[in-house]
Amino acid sequence: MDRFLHELTLFAPAVVFNIYFALASIPLGFVFAVFLALGKASDNVLINRLSRGFIYAFRGSPLFIQFFMVYSMMLALNIPLWKPWGWSWFVLHPLFIGPLVLVLNTAAYTAEIFYGALRAVPRGEVEAARAYGMSTAQQFRHVIWPNLIRLAWPAYTNEVVFLFHATALVYLALPVIGQQMDLMITAKQLFERDYNAVLHYSAAALYFLAVSLVIFFIFGLIYARLMRHMPTTPRMRFRPKWIR
Repeated sequence: MDRFLHELTLFAPAVVFNIYFALASIPLGFVFAVFLALGKASDNVLINRLSRGFIYAFRGSPLFIQFFMVYSMMLALNIPLWKPWGWSWFVLHPLFIGPLVLVLNTAAYTAEIFYGALRAVPRGEVEAARAYGMSTAQQFRHVIWPNLIRLAWPAYTNEVVFLFHATALVYLALPVIGQQMDLMITAKQLFERDYNAVLHYSAAALYFLAVSLVIFFIFGLIYARLMRHMPTTPRMRFRPKWIR
């Protein structure tokens, strides 16, 4: 038991990098996904096809390969573009490329979730808002967006958890700089010392489970807030009858 607790202390600095990759990717990915979903639903042919093409490209290829491709592209542009401006240290750094690829990837998956929710918004409410004289922006703000986010939130919660799990691939695909090691790289290095896979990978998995639990809890609170106007489901009560 003492050894396992010591193992958990070794992984504590590593989980900070996984949390950083997730926190840096979620807000930008969310905003980008909204625009992609609206683009996919747009009547403009060019915007529609660009949005669909982007979503298909990132949903249709493995995340591991996307890390390699973006890093290779950044490396190829280093001498003609980044190096003369002195941006190499920043643009080629895993702390920049990691969130960049995760933003692009999660935006594609989230956009598909939002697009599905957009199509499920009750048409009657939109038509009522239009008949009431609301502008297009007002319809989106007061009718479409509240319905869309409520419909999409459970699936989006799963996407955020998947995104956090995907942070395990960042340092497997990109170069490790100094002591910047996430959970998987830390587990890999410890495994190479004593080949105790059960101990090291169990500790890493425990951190993933703990952070996932926090994500489910926080997003559950937000969902309860979004659904606060709905009637609550009555709880089951068990009252035994001791005397008939």
